[in-house]
Amino acid sequence: MSDLSTGQIPQAQHAILRLYRVILRFSQQSSICKKFLNTFTLVVRKSCWYQDNFTISQRAMKTLRHLFFRASTGFGTSANPRRYASSKASDPLRVLFCGSEEFSIVSLHALHQEHLRDPESIASIDVVCRPGKPVGRGLKTVREVPIAAAARDLALPLHQIDTFTGWNPPYPQGKPINLIIAVSFGLLVPPRILTGAKYGGLNVHPSMLPDFRGPAPLHHTLLSGCTTTGITLQTLHPKHFDHGTILAQISFEIPNSESITVPELTKLASKRGAEMLVQGIRDRVFVSPLQSIDLSQHSGMFENVRTAPKISPKDRQIDWSTWTADKILQRHRIIGPLWNIATSGCRPEWKEKRIIWSSGFEIASVSPELSSNGVPIIGTDDSDDMAMYIRTCDGQTLKATDVKAEGSETKPARSVATRHEMVDLRDEDKSVPGRRKFWRPLR
Repeated sequence: MSDLSTGQIPQAQHAILRLYRVILRFSQQSSICKKFLNTFTLVVRKSCWYQDNFTISQRAMKTLRHLFFRASTGFGTSANPRRYASSKASDPLRVLFCGSEEFSIVSLHALHQEHLRDPESIASIDVVCRPGKPVGRGLKTVREVPIAAAARDLALPLHQIDTFTGWNPPYPQGKPINLIIAVSFGLLVPPRILTGAKYGGLNVHPSMLPDFRGPAPLHHTLLSGCTTTGITLQTLHPKHFDHGTILAQISFEIPNSESITVPELTKLASKRGAEMLVQGIRDRVFVSPLQSIDLSQHSGMFENVRTAPKISPKDRQIDWSTWTADKILQRHRIIGPLWNIATSGCRPEWKEKRIIWSSGFEIASVSPELSSNGVPIIGTDDSDDMAMYIRTCDGQTLKATDVKAEGSETKPARSVATRHEMVDLRDEDKSVPGRRKFWRPLR
């Protein structure tokens, strides 16, 4: 027998009464839950329940724990697709899933698992993605969108399109698609496709909308120095990205926000997003009338709404006159590798060469005295130091070990500078003995 102290008796009684109400509520919706109600009643009757003494057998405790668990999951079984507490109902879903990379792949896997577990809820899933594109030297290699391989692994029908113009959704099992789901897709699903689906469209976005609207929310979240982020489940707007009705949101802290990378945050956010999507499917949030969440209670949070435009090459170009050392290190971690334009060759035939900071930077613990910002120096040929040193606008010195000149491989920084004549090889810098300085500041 399991004895409870006098102080624990009211708590146990309250918990069992609460469980009884939950089971009673679900028993009105499901015949399966009626069996749980009968079991629950039997357990309580066989237990000794007095005002000052409360004992439950170990077997009864095990049964009650099982009932608590089943109640917390809504008493779900594959035989009862309407097991969740949603009061809405829908036709079996024939989903057109539009995605591209890792963030959407996790949602696709979660949706597929829900389909296998409850085929009466999700009848079919068709996947849409953009076609692969030629890359590399000579454009001889075709790089596929990652979700294409995921769709094949799951044996799901795959449609690769670069535009919706002239394209019609499939008819799985001879019936039309009735729900569009777009997760990190990149193309706007047109009104023709959305209105053709009975339940419209859903989208999972990794930010607390309306903050960080745009295609790169995680990058801009970290660039802004945020310590929290979130996931939003919204409808698909027929004309604008990230302007749909917000159906659900959840916020969470970013672990190690000062050192976390975008892939690490993507892995964390994609799991949260997949869970929110599946829960939204279970709750039938797409069934009219739509119930949008009330953002008025968070009005202070959205006074200065930020956007999240696509990261461009310009965002990676270091401005040595204004970027501090910390900003450069942060940008390399989040959107690197960074780059600059260096002057190469000899007068009067100057050339410009893009230099890519492929291995990033570190704060130099021991460095030469530098007088000019953004003008790298290297060691002379008789030096063992193969690194490059650059002074930042806040007076710190960054050290680059390996760099890449555009069109060539990554090599030690000094080798790249001398090979492409970015420094004056005829004489060392008189202001810094044993060092050679670049012809001109980086830009």
